[in-house]
Amino acid sequence: MSFLPGEKLRYAETHFKFKLPWSLLYKPWPEIIFDAPFQFVPGVEPMLWIVVRDADRFPTTIKNAEIVLKVRAEDAQPQDSQIKNAQQSGIVIRKDLNIEVHEQMKFIPIALGKIPASTYEAHCKLTVERNGKTQTFERWNLPRLKPVPLRFKVLNEELPIALGYAAGEMHCHTYYSADHVEYGATPEVLQQAAKAVGLDFVSCTDHAYDFAFTQEDFTKEADSPVPRFQKLREEIAALPKTDENGNRLPLMIAGEEVSAGNSKGENVHMTVLGPEGYLPGLGDCGRYWLENRPTRSIKQILNMTEAHCFAAHPFQQMGLLEKFVFRRGYWKPEDLNIKGYHSIRGLQFWNGIRDEGFKLGREFWINELGKGNYLLPIGGNDAHGDLNSMTAVSLPLISLKHTRAHIFGNVRTVIKVGSRKLEVGSEAKQESPLSLDAINAAFAADNCYITDGPALWWERDDNGITFHARSNKEMGGGFRYIRIYGRRELPNGKLAPTEEIMLGSLIAAPDHADIPVATFGFAYVRAECETATGKFALTSAAQIF
Repeated sequence: MSFLPGEKLRYAETHFKFKLPWSLLYKPWPEIIFDAPFQFVPGVEPMLWIVVRDADRFPTTIKNAEIVLKVRAEDAQPQDSQIKNAQQSGIVIRKDLNIEVHEQMKFIPIALGKIPASTYEAHCKLTVERNGKTQTFERWNLPRLKPVPLRFKVLNEELPIALGYAAGEMHCHTYYSADHVEYGATPEVLQQAAKAVGLDFVSCTDHAYDFAFTQEDFTKEADSPVPRFQKLREEIAALPKTDENGNRLPLMIAGEEVSAGNSKGENVHMTVLGPEGYLPGLGDCGRYWLENRPTRSIKQILNMTEAHCFAAHPFQQMGLLEKFVFRRGYWKPEDLNIKGYHSIRGLQFWNGIRDEGFKLGREFWINELGKGNYLLPIGGNDAHGDLNSMTAVSLPLISLKHTRAHIFGNVRTVIKVGSRKLEVGSEAKQESPLSLDAINAAFAADNCYITDGPALWWERDDNGITFHARSNKEMGGGFRYIRIYGRRELPNGKLAPTEEIMLGSLIAAPDHADIPVATFGFAYVRAECETATGKFALTSAAQIF
């Protein structure tokens, strides 16, 4: 449960009033919004969803929808009549739906048809009816929140990725994370959205504390959280493996985001990749107010599972009230070197945007590398649905806000899962179906990168390490920079106590670069890059053996 300043609140729920008689956000209608993936890779037909929540309390008929697609002037292709039409008057799509909705959560898909590659704004209008009253609104019916159009790209080129690698969303939430003020999408919707944006796998990391409360009443403890966690596993296992054309769909994984106690007895979050069973963590759930001590310590959680565990958003900034009411804190160096059954495998310090939390988390990771603790860099988005943008509670009971941070699939973790020679091309395919075993093996190794656009990876060869960087027009073309960093190794085998040094830097580089690096005398090397439009990537540290 999240409602204090400094928290990210998603898919804003407006009916919870803390048992108060009033709320400026409360309306006797379900919350309804339009949502769509932020991009569509080639071969995927664009679509959007009408998202309806709380229709079990407020049954409503979805009457009709009108979507007007407009293209940005700078993306217009003069030779394409459909693009010119979309630029001038828009492509108009009208749907007579007449769908009665009475479920707690409902996702209604609307196909947009085949449209040319470009960047679009979708101006969405919906007419609904309840108890004889009709309401028409744009984008959403959320009170006191100005509507904005959906914005998405239909890509002309495949996303750059190396053959033998798989891209995944490592931190997102399904509707099993629903509580008083936030919720998520169904696993089925997330799988379709993952296909649209170009992901190979998704780790659904629902809150440990939300499994412990009933779906019917988020304030009522369930007899046991285990059946709800098992239900998520079963729902994900039942998803299709291929689409109607026989193409593989993204692999969905039932994970968990566990609240655990750090070395100071504060609640921090840990994401777990496909745990064998439910892991408890209710310390900062908010249902018990100041009874907020961690349920288990980080070490205890690590000793309860063989699954890979990652420090989630270790330096996400928070307000004083959040620290006090939820007893939330930050990850400490001693939390990463616990001698237990196994150790934390990586730091998810890129959490949707490159903000202060990203900056501090990156420094934290580099400091750990300097100690010889070769943690993996992890990227994710902490999206609760949030396919296109994030609606959020700004002031509880009073106001909402809107932002494009934490969009599902925007920041990806790309892992090496294949054994063939690495190549890049639009026909790149995995040798065999992706599996959780292959993903676990990849995270047990040391080769990955995190990105919101370009591909950046390394491979070992007889002369050292070669870094490869790839971009394309969709990512802004060439690179503003590609930088190689390393840390020297002392004669006694220990790492130099000084900061990392920059081994090399390419400025205004083309969109295709291969950079061999002589690594003699270094303990590790790594790389970062940024494209002309600000798309960024960062590799794991390549140890020098």
